[in-house]
Formats: sequence, structure tokens, C-alpha cells
Amino acid sequence: MSKENLAPVWSRAFDIDLDHAEGIYIHDTQGNRYMDFTSGIGVTNTGHAHPRVVKAIQDQAANMIHGQIGVVTGKAVVELTEQLKAVLPPALDTYFFSNSGAEAVEAAVKLAKQATGRTNIIVFEGSFHGRTHMTMAMTMSKYSYRVGYQPLPAGVFAAPYANCFHCPVCQRTHTVEQRAAVSASCPNDGGECCGYALDQLRLMFKTQTAPQETAAIVVEPVLGEGGYVVPPSSFLKGLRSLCDEHGILLVFDEVQTGFGRTGRFFALEHSGVIPDILIMAKGLASGMPLSGIASRREIMKKWLPGSHGGTYGPNLVSAAAAVATIKVMREEKLIENSAARGAQLMAGLRKLQAEFKQIGDVRGLGCMVATEFIDAQGKPDKAMTDKIVKLCADHKLLLLTCGPYQNVIRWIPPLVVNAEQIDEALRIFAAALDAAG
Repeated sequence: MSKENLAPVWSRAFDIDLDHAEGIYIHDTQGNRYMDFTSGIGVTNTGHAHPRVVKAIQDQAANMIHGQIGVVTGKAVVELTEQLKAVLPPALDTYFFSNSGAEAVEAAVKLAKQATGRTNIIVFEGSFHGRTHMTMAMTMSKYSYRVGYQPLPAGVFAAPYANCFHCPVCQRTHTVEQRAAVSASCPNDGGECCGYALDQLRLMFKTQTAPQETAAIVVEPVLGEGGYVVPPSSFLKGLRSLCDEHGILLVFDEVQTGFGRTGRFFALEHSGVIPDILIMAKGLASGMPLSGIASRREIMKKWLPGSHGGTYGPNLVSAAAAVATIKVMREEKLIENSAARGAQLMAGLRKLQAEFKQIGDVRGLGCMVATEFIDAQGKPDKAMTDKIVKLCADHKLLLLTCGPYQNVIRWIPPLVVNAEQIDEALRIFAAALDAAG
């Protein structure tokens, strides 16, 4: 079979001809087995082809594949709302479903604008929210997602994210090792955060978008494409305070952080900050296309009926997969495993950081972990990062990069990963570091 009819617009980290996948492994048509520490970019949290998820998909497909929600309400959709109620904060009790993360972000923005009667949106440097026109305008992780598509929708403003390793105040006063130590302390910064990011946001209210015309602040509680950055909890708490002060809706984009990825069901649990709107996708349905937003009933009631919707969301097969996914996570203790395996992974990576000075920072929560590479001058080292990824792939460990400079390796294994598999991945990574010089 030829791949020549596939559009070249897709960038490819690898070019593997898939035979099948199961658990944490991908098998190619040549008989090779890869440890998949990409999880389809943080999607297959229950592992590839989890038997209970597969069974739920098969059963629903035999019953009904698609029924538009304006015509029928499937049992799987209602059951999904019950499952979400069991794992979300009680205040977030009303749900809207769609297909992709970008669609869910668009839905959150439209809800925020109608509910507040305001026009503007604040996002953060390094953020990734999608590839539709509106979500491109909100995405600040790197220019390649936006290049050639200007002009983008107006009314979007970007503030600095609380990135302790790259904080301009920290960079002037701390060594690389000291900055890494501050980064490693997050989210429990103990009140040590300098507050630079919040100060710049307050300045934005004076210079770029007035609070009374700002509908929402949209933030990733852990920065994803922008470098897997864990902010201090004081940053998220400060956002909540500012939103409450000015009547602005706080929106958490948990597309990548949700469903156990950070060692909690949702990353909001680390800070205790409850958003007005929560965005979810990726791990929600173990690879089936499904996304959603959750909000308070009083906010959802301000969304005019018929002013938003879609043909496919929520697809019945995807909803059934999501129900099974949440049950698997709870009953097979994947959240606890994410926390334990993430701690094991970061401990191993920090030992390697002490030995290999090209690792500037190790950070993360649960199984959402980053290693950032720097050169002898402390500058981003993309070449070294790419070399390490290739060497690991040559030894059947798949890893992805992220960050504006593409000098961060992100570790996102399926949450079914076990201790022996983490140790094996660390051995491959250590050998790659040795080989890279």
C-alpha cells in the first residue's frame, strides 16, 4: 500500500507502519515492538485497546452508531454525565459534548461570551488551544501553528505564564541549578513565587483589555505544548481571585491534563482552584473522538438554545468508550498508578540530571513529565533534544518534544505503565544520553 495520497501537511515525529497496539506497546509490520511514551499525544491513558473499552465500543456499535442529540438522547450519553459527576467538582454539574479539543475550546469561548456579554479573551504565552481559526488566535506555543493564516480573530490577548525556570526575575537572580530547584518545587511553591506573571496580567488590564470587556481567562493548569510547565499554585489562585474581582469567567483547558494524566483525575485538584468552565478531551474516551465542557448550571442557562451545537457530538460510540474509560480508571486505580509511576520516573530523571548537565530542568505532575535540554551557555538545545529522541526511537522507546524551542522531551506513557517498564525506559534514555555525548 502507498501513502502518497496522504496530505503532506501532517508533521511526523516517526514513520511507523502500524500492525497493532496493546497496552503501552505499538507493533509495526516489520515485527518491531515500541514502548509508546507518546500515548497518541496524551490520549490513550487506559493503554492501547483496553479490553473493557473495546467491548463497550463493540456493544454500542451493534446497538446504534450515531443518533444526533437533537433527535435522540442515547443511554451512553446520560450515563457519561453520571460518570463525570462522580469525578468532577460538584459545582461543575452541566455538560456540553463535541468531538475534538479545539471544538471544546471554541464552545467554552462562545459560552463565556454569551454568559458575560463581553468580547475579549485572555490566554497565556506558551499556550496551545487548537488549530481552528479562533483557537489558533489563542495558541501561543510556537509560530508554526499560526504561520500563513493571518489575520486571526481579534479580541485575544496573551499574558506571561508562570514558568519558574524561564521567569525573567529568576533568570536575573538565580543560577540554572537554582531555577531548576524552584521549578521542581511547583506547584507547592510555599509562597516563594515572585508574582511576575500576575503583575503583568494586572498591567494588561490597564493597557490592553479592560476588565469590563474581558469575558474569560483561559489557562492550562499545566502548560502542554508550551513545555510541560507546572506553575506555582499561587498563580492559579491569583487568577481565580482576579476573575472573581472583575466578574471574569475562569476557564481551565484540561484537554491534555485531564483524566489521570497528572496523578489526579483533573489537574485542578493540585491547586484546589475550581474554574467556571472546564474543557476536556484527549483521555476522555481512550482514543475515540470526544470532547466536552463542564460548567455550573447557572452559567449554562445563559447559553441561548440553538446558538451552538454540532452533528456528531456526542457520538454514541465515543460516549460508551468514555463511560468505560472512567470506570477503568477508577476501578483499576490508574490515577494512583499515574502518581506512583510519575514519581518513579521523575526520581530517575533527576538522578540523570545530576549526571548530565545538558538536562537543565526536570518537572511534571504524575505521568506528565518534562526534561528540558540546554547547552553550555544555558540556552535551549534543540539539536541535542532531537538527537536523544532519535537514539531512544532506535532502541524502541518513542518520545515527543515540545516547547517554543523544541528543546523539551515530554514523557506521557499510558497510565497502565508498570514499574519495570518505567525502569526500562529510563535505561534506554540513560544510554541515549551517554551516546549523545
